[in-house]
Amino acid sequence: MPSELLIAVLVFIVVVLVTVLVIRTRTNKTQKQQEQSQQPAAPRDPFAADQNTGGDPETIKAGDLLEFGNEKFFVRGTLRISEGGYDWAEHFFQADASATRMWLSVERDPDVQVARWRDRPDLDIEPKARTITVDGTDYDLVEHGTASYRSEGTTGLNEKGGVDYVDYESGDGRLLAFERFDHGRWEVSTGETIPTGSFTIYSGS
Repeated sequence: MPSELLIAVLVFIVVVLVTVLVIRTRTNKTQKQQEQSQQPAAPRDPFAADQNTGGDPETIKAGDLLEFGNEKFFVRGTLRISEGGYDWAEHFFQADASATRMWLSVERDPDVQVARWRDRPDLDIEPKARTITVDGTDYDLVEHGTASYRSEGTTGLNEKGGVDYVDYESGDGRLLAFERFDHGRWEVSTGETIPTGSFTIYSGS
């Protein structure tokens, strides 16, 4: 066999072997990726140090865990509220079923603003004055209106409905809110604005 032909045959054999090896490697890699994608995600500790737990207040939902220092609460339900193209959310949580209900309001105006509230069923008052005194603090009328709401999780309200609200604020920044859902009775809450980084959000899913 001439040397040129022998060299050509050897080169052809090498090319074939390399091609087979490349195809086999790519096939094995694809199969491994498919197997990994089909495997369920490994369970993870939501409190692990490597978890990104700061969280975005605008993504809070029912089932999430909120941590305020040593206090931890599960979000039981959420109201998505809309008025004239302006949207905000109210997230309800309790330490246990018998405890006073608390809630977190989250709105963007234009930056994200978060306030923590506590229901005050002990206050039998209505928003009929421009200034209301509660626990020795004077609160002045800030705004009022009527909006629609959509309920998620456990809120004790209908799936959809309407809400009247009246908001007051004191000179030192404390908050007083009146809400009346679906033409019911006025519910009173007191609260305060809190920095977005002052609490931690652990996603429930």
